[in-house]
Amino acid sequence: MSTDTPDDAAATAPDGADEAPSRAELAARVDELEAQLSESTADDGAKKMSIIATKGTLDMAYPPLILASTAAAFGYEVTVFHTFWGLDILHEERSSDLKLSSVGNPNMPVPNVVGALPGMDRVTTSMMQKRIDDNDTATIEELIETSLDMGVEFQACQMTIELMGYDEDDFYDGVRTGVGAATAIQDMAEADIQLLI
Repeated sequence: MSTDTPDDAAATAPDGADEAPSRAELAARVDELEAQLSESTADDGAKKMSIIATKGTLDMAYPPLILASTAAAFGYEVTVFHTFWGLDILHEERSSDLKLSSVGNPNMPVPNVVGALPGMDRVTTSMMQKRIDDNDTATIEELIETSLDMGVEFQACQMTIELMGYDEDDFYDGVRTGVGAATAIQDMAEADIQLLI
């Protein structure tokens, strides 16, 4: 137990430490720290969505484009990384001729044994294209242009560009080429929503 008296403690205290901060000073310091914390953790309000598009068939081109444009309309910052066959969606020439496979899709109105016949992919693609036209659904090109206008960033996988023998000029204007997996992973890590299509 200490035998120091208040006078003794004041005499041995370092300069300026002889007075405790007042309630008002403590409250002001708490307010200052809360403001700093709020600034450092402030959310700019923009949510992020990252989509990986890996398939390049007619039916699989629509989901990433529709989701990207819709999320952008809701204020999301959207990135779509296209790799392997998904790269064909961004290829100006190939995107206008995407096919629909007649085999392996249980919802197709064609049995697999019939779907395997030569020329059936052409038939099912024509059926789907007619349905798209009859319903006045936006084309792949229209969805890409709309998405780009809304600020969606379309990324083309550099490794896949080289693997498929494509040229960077083959893609729609506004598509970011030369993007690698590390960039895609970083984007996914920062996103609020990550989708693999």
